[in-house]
Amino acid sequence: MHWILLRGLTREQAHWGDFPRRLEAAFPGHRFHTVDLPGTGVAFRETSPDTIPAIREWVCRQVAHIPRPVNLLALSMGGMVALDWAQHAPCGEIQNLVLINTSSAFSPPWQRMRPGAWPRILRLLAYRELFDRERAILALTSNRPVPLALAKRWYSIQRQRPVSLDTAFRQLRAAAGFRPRRTRPLPDALLLASRRDRIVHWRCSARLESLWQWTLKLHPDAGHDLPLDDPEWILAQLSAWLPRA
Repeated sequence: MHWILLRGLTREQAHWGDFPRRLEAAFPGHRFHTVDLPGTGVAFRETSPDTIPAIREWVCRQVAHIPRPVNLLALSMGGMVALDWAQHAPCGEIQNLVLINTSSAFSPPWQRMRPGAWPRILRLLAYRELFDRERAILALTSNRPVPLALAKRWYSIQRQRPVSLDTAFRQLRAAAGFRPRRTRPLPDALLLASRRDRIVHWRCSARLESLWQWTLKLHPDAGHDLPLDDPEWILAQLSAWLPRA
């Protein structure tokens, strides 16, 4: 069983940390593929499209060699790409869908991007010192203490594969304009959200649950980067849900 993992705004596959390794240990019969969005990671020199469908089409071309069906596990804006993919995929191409702290136009703008997050994100984009910016991103997306070693690792990622301001603004425009269809793409999907997410309100996931009768699980205190804050909780939710999917 093949899984494709997608990260969110301006983040790349290296930002998963050891989460893919944890997935492989917990699900030994599965293969997990981390894939970058255009403009990030190994594709940091690519120009990012400014719509979710165009980003989804780009991602699909990169993973055309992976046997079907595939499963999607995606965080934040990556979840928008995954949802758009599920809604446009041929029947049977997507087997399981797991969306973490994502949002869509089914929710109001003040839930999709919490009002307190906007000024902090704009300040982040204006940072000149990369280390300070990466440490500030961690402080916003994680509700756990940020070890110096982790901040240094994220700084190193940005130094090696820098994400441009143009990519950041194009991704923001794509996320803001995402309009999924109202048609449910799968009978069930697993929605994971953090009650204390300071960027995206957990009610965005609850809206998808009520609209399509999908499975929603809420973490009590993790931040937006749930795989960073509590990867073991995600593994537990997957283990409980997959036999039913």
